[in-house]
Amino acid sequence: MLTATCGDTEGAPARSTQDRSARPASLVRSSQTPALGVRVLDQTPHDTGAYTQGLVWHAGKVYESTGLYGASSLRRIDRQSGKIEAIVSLPARLFGEGIAIYRDRLYQLTWRSGIAIVYSVPTLEPRDTLRYAGEGWGLTTYGDSLIMSDGTSRLRVLDPATFQVTRTIDVTDAGVPVKSLNELELINREVWANVWGDTWIARIDPVSGRVRGWIDVSSVWRADPRGSQQNPANGIAYDSTTGQILITGKRWSRVYAVEPR
Repeated sequence: MLTATCGDTEGAPARSTQDRSARPASLVRSSQTPALGVRVLDQTPHDTGAYTQGLVWHAGKVYESTGLYGASSLRRIDRQSGKIEAIVSLPARLFGEGIAIYRDRLYQLTWRSGIAIVYSVPTLEPRDTLRYAGEGWGLTTYGDSLIMSDGTSRLRVLDPATFQVTRTIDVTDAGVPVKSLNELELINREVWANVWGDTWIARIDPVSGRVRGWIDVSSVWRADPRGSQQNPANGIAYDSTTGQILITGKRWSRVYAVEPR
């Protein structure tokens, strides 16, 4: 059973801290691929108990998925104040992962359970569950499809109704596979992907899988009082109306509106 509550609720401590804590091998980036940093435009409070797995900006609200066994949740958050308006707690056996909104449904992955939970966006009431093979990490919309990461260099394009794989995308930078792809967001016809355990975001061509560029958020990670190797960058949201980009990380103290520079 999923439990829904409302109000500004601090993240509960995890009963199990199993989490992908081992850092991946050092990211290999081509020196020929463009790279930019970011400038912070504004910031809002973020629950430091939230082990952020997914972030979506929709109709003026921010939706966040948090992980860890016994502490996983889905949240709706006021963009301006950072106040948690509603929260759905997942059963202790499920580890929450990436989220995406398609039409009036919100999809939430789980790590190793092979289950995606489908919610009504207006109410956050669970409506359905869908199955998939392997691990679930990040999720985003792409036209009439979803794109999912599983911690490898391969992305899966999914049918939202069935979660059947319609094609795959092998992500490379100058021909070298880019592994540990995590949280995803579609921005200006590119898939932006956090690299697990690193401060780089890959800008991926969803047709060819080629990395078009890199975004370095290390300056924000270092400046956040809670940023650390145990609390890496993870969370990208985009407002297509204003063009504003949000980033955060696991247990960070703020959600940051940024622009590449």
